[in-house]
Amino acid sequence: MSLPDTHDPDWWINQRLASGDIDREALLPVVVLLRKEYERRAETLTDLPTEQAAREYAEDFTERVHEDRRENPFQVLLAPAWDGDDAARQWRALRAAAPTQEPPAPVASQPRARRRWWFFGRRG
Repeated sequence: MSLPDTHDPDWWINQRLASGDIDREALLPVVVLLRKEYERRAETLTDLPTEQAAREYAEDFTERVHEDRRENPFQVLLAPAWDGDDAARQWRALRAAAPTQEPPAPVASQPRARRRWWFFGRRG
């Protein structure tokens, strides 16, 4: 353990942050995390399987935004609410713009070895 040369009441926090054990984003205010999530919404939408999932995600996001606004009514920085219809529209646009994946090419199989039915016995 390395103690600082000068008095720092938060020396242990700074040491943990410097070691990389703690995710620095977890220390940000909720509103900042929500704004970052909103900025990455296109990436999130591309991972969702259905339009309904995109709507539900936007509704959940908006509920978290409103919850943060209720808990911090005087904060200046706000995260934007997100309409489910807008999320569905963006999801459809992202799906349309995504390159279509071709089905995998059939694997060239090697010729089958000749079966020896006589080995299993003959009726006769």
